[in-house]
Amino acid sequence: MLDRQQGAAANDQVTIRRRATGLTLHDRSRSAGGYTLFAPQTAAGAVYLVDIDGDIAHQWTMPVRAGRDAVILANGNLGYNGSHATSLELYPAWNLWHGGDFYEATPDGEIAWRHEDPRHHHDAQWLPNGNLLYTAAEAMPAHLAARVIGGDERKDGADGVIQSDVVTEVNRKGEVVWEWKAWEHLDPADFPVHTIFDRRHWPMINGLSVTRDGLVLMSLRVTSGVIAVEKATGKVVWHVGPDVVAQQHTPVETNTGNILVFDNGNLRKGVTSPHSRALEFEPATGKLVWQYADPCAPCFFSPYMGGAERLENGNTFICESAFGRLFEVTPQGETVWEYVIPFFAPYPKDVGPYITGEHNSVFRAHRYPASAISWL
Repeated sequence: MLDRQQGAAANDQVTIRRRATGLTLHDRSRSAGGYTLFAPQTAAGAVYLVDIDGDIAHQWTMPVRAGRDAVILANGNLGYNGSHATSLELYPAWNLWHGGDFYEATPDGEIAWRHEDPRHHHDAQWLPNGNLLYTAAEAMPAHLAARVIGGDERKDGADGVIQSDVVTEVNRKGEVVWEWKAWEHLDPADFPVHTIFDRRHWPMINGLSVTRDGLVLMSLRVTSGVIAVEKATGKVVWHVGPDVVAQQHTPVETNTGNILVFDNGNLRKGVTSPHSRALEFEPATGKLVWQYADPCAPCFFSPYMGGAERLENGNTFICESAFGRLFEVTPQGETVWEYVIPFFAPYPKDVGPYITGEHNSVFRAHRYPASAISWL
């Protein structure tokens, strides 16, 4: 079954929209089924839940545009990571990934809880106990900032300030109940910045999750790596680096205890043609146990954002964020479902010159079985 939606205008100048959008592939016999949730970055607060046929099953309109993504919580409500109206403008690209306006909303759109932190950037996780875990920015102590190595020195700020990461957990009262500061546990000499990046933010934690054993997984964007942190001590218990991953996002534990990531691949060692992959590796060794790449490797590539999650039937759901392409592959790497987000708009002006044109991009998307959405 195909339900192709084409750009309305014959002279449409949006390249992605000129191709097929909406549902483009569906193998009912092998897809896990269910519902897909996504909050486009340029949709001014619209959040969509589409069924397996690509039809909109439900929609929310949130007070602010998506800073990052949205999830369905265990109670059936929407957890939404919105873009705060106040930007701290910590460095030129800050507005690209700051969020900081969190909402929990009922299916009818009633706001049940809100938390604000303009220091927030990139990821957040809504924990089973109701707490919220997220990344925030804070300036490194000057003597430690001077030890950050790698990167492009020409892009350093005149004041020499380097922002770093504070992983923060707050309860329902908004009280901080756990905090982890990157510079207190990571040695800059062991985590050099890739030459392609500036050094205004180190190591830029762009992804978070918690394992069954309570380890906090953190994705380090500008150094290429995933670490696991013990909450009680703050100790890094394992680190997988740029010999395995490249500018990755979304580290999550699978049912087998392995780690699944979206590997962006902007600057992968030994590779001249950038392309993305979904990777599964053993946490203790970094040994790859499964990967997906397009048979024509450059055809699957998101230079920023991205997500991958393992489904109940063993398939993997992948979000090729930059191009709004959501798809599901089997363990053998065969695509059995594909949907291209058909909603396009430009980013807000405060994003600046970094992202031009009209986009259907999304930080991440999630697939849910029907049993997780009992109210529908």
